[in-house]
Amino acid sequence: MDDDIGCKRLQEYYVKQEKCYYVKSHKGCQPRGYIPYLQIFYCKFRPVLGYTSLALWLVILFYLLGDTASSYFCSSLEGLSDILKLSPTVAGITLLSLGNGAPDVLGSIISFSSESTKDIGLNSILGGAFFVSSVVVGIISISVSKHGRKISRSSFITNILFLLFCLSCLLGILILGKINLWGAISFLSLYLIYVFVIFVCTKEENLAENSDESPSVLLPLTMNFPKENPNGSSDSNLPLLLFMANESHILTDYKGKTLLYILELPLYLPRRLTIPLVSQEKWSKPCAVVSISLDPLLCCLIWGFNTSKQQILIYVIVGSSIGIALGILAFCTTARLSPPRKCLFLWLSLGFLMSIIWTYILAQELISLLVSIGLILGINHSILGLTVLAWGNSLGDLVSNASLAKNGGPRGAQLAISGCYAGSIFNTLVGLGLSFTFSTWATYPGSCTIHAEDSVFETIGFLIMGLLWALVILLNRKMRLDRFVGSGLLAIYACFLSSKIARTLSLL
Repeated sequence: MDDDIGCKRLQEYYVKQEKCYYVKSHKGCQPRGYIPYLQIFYCKFRPVLGYTSLALWLVILFYLLGDTASSYFCSSLEGLSDILKLSPTVAGITLLSLGNGAPDVLGSIISFSSESTKDIGLNSILGGAFFVSSVVVGIISISVSKHGRKISRSSFITNILFLLFCLSCLLGILILGKINLWGAISFLSLYLIYVFVIFVCTKEENLAENSDESPSVLLPLTMNFPKENPNGSSDSNLPLLLFMANESHILTDYKGKTLLYILELPLYLPRRLTIPLVSQEKWSKPCAVVSISLDPLLCCLIWGFNTSKQQILIYVIVGSSIGIALGILAFCTTARLSPPRKCLFLWLSLGFLMSIIWTYILAQELISLLVSIGLILGINHSILGLTVLAWGNSLGDLVSNASLAKNGGPRGAQLAISGCYAGSIFNTLVGLGLSFTFSTWATYPGSCTIHAEDSVFETIGFLIMGLLWALVILLNRKMRLDRFVGSGLLAIYACFLSSKIARTLSLL
């Protein structure tokens, strides 16, 4: 096995058997995740079955990332928010952004762990910020145009100017082409400054007056999930697809719902049995005991995945022993019908941690799959990060924020627009900031080199153009969301996308 980094010579072979031998024998073609996609595609499947399987698995991974955030991650965050007694302002710009941005942040960190995939993380963060600030804001503006809704001038200007400042700092880093540890920490710390600025600028009195009517701080990720059935029984332990079926009345008979539940069970059960949920409507003592028993084993298996068989066996023994002890303790100290009241913070922290681990696993597998698809199709994987990965991670923002703006009245529109820009700021500063910090920590006291392609600067240019358009037009129209604002944003994104397609097809 040689060190053909990046599997770059794969397209030089045309016979399937030759490609199969190549991906097996070259180190650069080995999987970055847990599944050897290239070997399965070239050595196991016929082309039609291979393409279909990869496309289906891509959709499933995107779904799992979003569902893990909405059903598990946000549940833990909401509980932690209550325990820590965070104000709606701080909770909204920290926990809400964390819930929405977890897949983007972890995907960026994972991509920066390898020199050959750094551009995926950079492009996915910028592509996601551009998609949300142009397409999502544009669709929101058009959808609420007939209602004549206005947004807060001060909040909007603060978010836009801070995002422009973040992009300017990032642009300086990319022009220099390198960053050291202190520079990375400073870039990451800008998010703390942003939180402080928002906290100071927000009038807590106004929020307190509307506290009874204001939605949950985690609303964009949880608003569409029903808490109870019409007959009064809790329905929140069922998978997301079954929720969607109930909500849209696609399935009206018991057999149909049972079939859908069975189809999703393989995707639902592994997470339900390893992520403890301690909210009243989702509490299940058997699931809690099993999850706290399996968590140490899962962590040990992930930690020792690339080690020898002897080391894996040691990890299994250690993880199983710790898990059995914790399981017995949980069984003896928890009630059957209600979640624990004592040590609730530890339970919520464990749920938060396991949600992070599952998101990490799924994000790592998604990056590995995108790299493999890029190699199979002969497409630069940075383009896939800028489009497919950015779109997939941003679809949740599109659905939730557009629904919130349309159905939530003036306050809903304000929350949706603020969430779009706050999420972009969070992903840029925290996602890239943590990625830069971990990369520079590995090279300390030296600097980490960042090779940015010309397409990255083009993306930043279009992104800044969209932000300036929204700023100028909304100020001129007295902060009223209308079709002109939205159409302009969508046109800017369409021009950007056309440019990317033309360059990919060598037309430019």
